Amino acid sequence: MPALAPPVADERGALREFLAYHQNAYFAVCYGLTDEQARSAPSASALSIGGLIKHVTGMQRTWMARVAAAPDAPPKDPRPFEERSAEHADQFVMLPGETLDGLLEAFTAQNSESLRLAETADLDAAVPVPRDAPWFPSDVAAWSVRWVFLHVINELARHAGHADIVRESIDGATMYELIAGRENWKPEPWLTPWQPE
Repeated sequence: MPALAPPVADERGALREFLAYHQNAYFAVCYGLTDEQARSAPSASALSIGGLIKHVTGMQRTWMARVAAAPDAPPKDPRPFEERSAEHADQFVMLPGETLDGLLEAFTAQNSESLRLAETADLDAAVPVPRDAPWFPSDVAAWSVRWVFLHVINELARHAGHADIVRESIDGATMYELIAGRENWKPEPWLTPWQPE
């Protein structure tokens, strides 16, 4: 993973390349960590590397379900709001039985699905704004799939910055040395990102 996203020639390519670039930041930031380190929250925040990876996996899953269903809404979650809200809060925590490898495996699978949709989804399709959570705007009927991808890229970038701070608090490692270390590391086969045919 270079320190900059590669050049792009068109809009779809830009969405895909910046999506992949920010997804890959999480593999660099956790390079060389143990499960215990990935679970730790050494900064002023309660965030951990493992919790952030778990969150961005779930965040992508939710938004990509909306993209895949567009212009319809995805199937409604029948669970009470409190249960869904508790699950969302749990996404930020790497639980005792979870491993960094397991979280990265789930993240890789979701990344592949997100990249596939970036290649194939109709960017102009309407994505209905959910009405079942108080944080969504009430004065907007729908976003475009294009907007959703830009939002997901923004979320990945924001949380990668959080992860950088947490990692530096763990052992002082910074992005450039982690990228260099990872580039010399041979990933497990399941870490190979999805590539369009």
